[in-house]
Amino acid sequence: MKIGRKVTVALIALALLLAGCTSNNVDSVAEPVGNNEENKEVITLTYARGADTTGTVDALIKAFNEKHPHIQVEYLEMPNDTGAQHDHYVTTFSAQGTEIDIFSADIIWPAEFAQANYALELDRFIERDGVDLNTFFPGTVEAVTFKNRVWALPMLTDAGLLYYRKDIVEHPPSTWDELIALAQAHQGQEETEFGYVMQANQYEGLICNAIEFIESYGGKVIDEDGKVVVNSPETIKGIEKMIEIANSFIVPSDIFSFKETETENAFIEGKAVFARNWTYMQSMAANPEGSKVVDKVGFALLPAGDAGSAATLGGWVTMINRYSKHPEEAWEFVKFVSSPEGQKISALIGGLAPTLPELYEDEEVKSVATLFANEEFVATLQNAVPRPVTPIYPRISDIMQIELSRALAGRISAEEATKNMQEKMENALAE
Repeated sequence: MKIGRKVTVALIALALLLAGCTSNNVDSVAEPVGNNEENKEVITLTYARGADTTGTVDALIKAFNEKHPHIQVEYLEMPNDTGAQHDHYVTTFSAQGTEIDIFSADIIWPAEFAQANYALELDRFIERDGVDLNTFFPGTVEAVTFKNRVWALPMLTDAGLLYYRKDIVEHPPSTWDELIALAQAHQGQEETEFGYVMQANQYEGLICNAIEFIESYGGKVIDEDGKVVVNSPETIKGIEKMIEIANSFIVPSDIFSFKETETENAFIEGKAVFARNWTYMQSMAANPEGSKVVDKVGFALLPAGDAGSAATLGGWVTMINRYSKHPEEAWEFVKFVSSPEGQKISALIGGLAPTLPELYEDEEVKSVATLFANEEFVATLQNAVPRPVTPIYPRISDIMQIELSRALAGRISAEEATKNMQEKMENALAE
């Protein structure tokens, strides 16, 4: 028993000695297990996005996972068809499903998903982490803002561009009237058949073209307060100019069947002097395997009306499922994808146009695609306008498609089209 007491005393003395040593040496104090990054519980997030053949998504996820070892993102491949993606999200979120945490969204969806309570508002995260929305192109922020709240961060952008044959035309037209004149003057040169090609089929592309005519003459469909303002002299004038071009001899006789594919085929086969299309066509025009206009193509702002030039905004944004079990971690990924680092990865690997003007000054980014170093392209993105920001955008688009198609076909006037759109849109919003 004496031996036992001696051992106990010795152990107590040793413990006190060790305690005294460690209490005087802050660096030697072990961190609590819960504060150690390596010992945090690993949170797994699911990121839904359309099929990717460029490797961009994998590169983004790899870079993020390496920076955030306690958050691991997994990729859920969605259909490339935007309608199919949209329907999948609606089905999942309407049932308050949690299998998707983060998702890429077409730039026309945020207001709809916000109104339906599918998306998580991001304002508190943006304010807390000091994300400066002024560093993005203005149109991309406008498109994700609904009822004075931000519902997504811009991820990649796009806008309508004017392509022209620089071997035929020395300078691109500055106005729609000048486009008509130049198209008439040069149509037929260098084996061209058409002066101008655009998207005039009754589908979403028709709306994108119409918005450019309407806005270039000072018109608008729905204002910042959600009020329908389409029935105006400015809108009528824009639609009249679109009707004039679509029914002129400078476009193909079957222009009302033209979508993006028909437009690109006509242009890269050398059949058109001018073309309106999205940015993706520049790489196709430069590809010697399928293009007859390699090194013959220039890019410019779309022609101006009375109020200047306007390009319809395209692109994709990143949103958080309102019912995600891990909104804080999801935000970290959303923030990364839209950051300069994340968008540079997307630009270098996927050739995707950044939504941050600063990246167009980056020499690596500028070397990826001709457009990224083109001042006209950057100016187009700076001034791009979103389609109507409304929670019932699909219905608004359907109304516009029907009335505009009737006007282009000569069945009703521009005045009748705008009057019909005003009435039908107001009824749709009221419902």
